[in-house]
Order: sequence, then structure tokens, then C-alpha cells
Amino acid sequence: MITMEHTDRTTDARTPGEDGPDGTRGTRRWLKPLIVFLLIAIPAGYLYISAMQSRNGNGDKQEEATVTGLEEGWPSRLQRRIYEVTVPSGAEDVAHFETNSWKSSSLFLQFTTTQEKFGQWLGDHGMNSSDLEDGDVTIDEEEAGTVGWDFDGKHRWTGTVREEDKPKPNLEVTANLDDPRYPRVFVVSTTTP
Repeated sequence: MITMEHTDRTTDARTPGEDGPDGTRGTRRWLKPLIVFLLIAIPAGYLYISAMQSRNGNGDKQEEATVTGLEEGWPSRLQRRIYEVTVPSGAEDVAHFETNSWKSSSLFLQFTTTQEKFGQWLGDHGMNSSDLEDGDVTIDEEEAGTVGWDFDGKHRWTGTVREEDKPKPNLEVTANLDDPRYPRVFVVSTTTP
């Protein structure tokens, strides 16, 4: 004779998705959506932060320039090559600053040199002394404000612009000729992709 053991299934019966005695099934139920959410949210967060930093990068650099001013010394060799500018040998008070944005990138450069070396510098950059216009400040107020330059009317200014086809950079050159033997030169070289 076969005896059937009766088991009480009422204590072990669960509805689908209900926690078991050890709580594992319920843990799995919320763990999977959490992992999926994190796999989507973390990269999206990084992309958003990166985009905001890139978008605001130029403003941050401009703010930094206003606070700290131009960086003393020559631009790096790479910067000089990208912006196609040089600094005359023996130049004094050399300083520079670079801004980058998705629309354009600019190198701000200043130096003091001799009249002769300034003429040579102009020639090296496809310009000459006869291109200079007395009283012409070619660097606008917004650009000047980026690095704290002030081109007021109390000084003797002269300037010229060299415009090039993309991707070659355009040069804006303004010089202070209060002492014509030692011009103080201000340059903005801008490249647009």
C-alpha cells in the first residue's frame, strides 16, 4: 500500500515576486532596475558635466585671465606654431594668454622690442611698417578686456591687421609708440576651424 505524505503547502506558497524567507527574490527584483539605472545615469552624468565644462571653458579661461592676468614668458613652441607668431629675440616684458572655444581659439601676446626688430617682426609675419595706421587700435575692447589691456587715448597707438583664409590665423597688431625706439607690441592671433 502506498502512503502519501501530506505536506502543508500553505506556509510555502508565495505569489510571484514575493520575498522568500531569506529575502533574496525581493532583492533581485529591485537590484536589476537599480543596476540598469546606474549603467545609464553615470555615463550620462559624465557627458553632461563634460559638455558644460567645454561650453563654459572659454568663459572660465577669460575669468581666470582677468583674475591672474597674462602669463609671463614666451608662448610654448606649439602655441607659436599653431598661431603662427614669433617673439623677437631679446624682447622684454613678454607675456601671453590663450583662449579656446568651439568657435575659435586666440593667443594674446605682448612684448617690448626695438624699432628695428619690430620692423623685422612685421616682415616675418607678412606685413611691413608702412601697413601701420597711426591712431589705429586694431584690438577691440572685448578682446582687450579678456586680458586687461587698456588702449586709452593718452598714448600714441598704431596698428594693422593681417587677414588670412581659414585655417590660417588672423593677426591683429597694435603698438604703443610713446617711445618709438622701443615699441610695446600687442598681438591677438585668432584661428577658426
